[in-house]
Amino acid sequence: MTLDPVPDRLSDDTLAYRRALGSFATGVCVVTAHSANGPLGMTINSFTSVSLEPRLVLWCLDEQSERWPAFSAAEHFAIHVLGAEDRARAERFAKGIWSLAPEDYLDRPDAAPCLPDVLCRLDCRTHRRIPMGDHMILVGEVQTFQARDGEALTFWRGRYGS
Repeated sequence: MTLDPVPDRLSDDTLAYRRALGSFATGVCVVTAHSANGPLGMTINSFTSVSLEPRLVLWCLDEQSERWPAFSAAEHFAIHVLGAEDRARAERFAKGIWSLAPEDYLDRPDAAPCLPDVLCRLDCRTHRRIPMGDHMILVGEVQTFQARDGEALTFWRGRYGS
């Protein structure tokens, strides 16, 4: 599930289901990738670890997302786990400015854009794309990673916290 605005087309029952799912607190991440229009970011809370050997992770991309074309086609992506102090960045990539300016990231050959000052970054090569319901599951093979200590930004019942 991405943090894009709720579509008007959802039934009352579907909205109630979405609220029920919001009872589960999640971490907040920003996924980055290169696109034909330059590097972009997207806030997600659908990240999970899949396997240690091989190192696999996944996240889910809503088919209705305006960023669908770029992320569904990306051969590389990076998942950035945000710290508790990073709410503004989460909000920016959830609903605001998605393009990355040169000062926002480090560009590396054969890798996705790298955001600085995050709790954890996982640089992934797309391993598999799995259509599922109204989303696509993107499984990434972690090529490199780095992490630091700190409090995580969370999302619970429509609100950010830690």
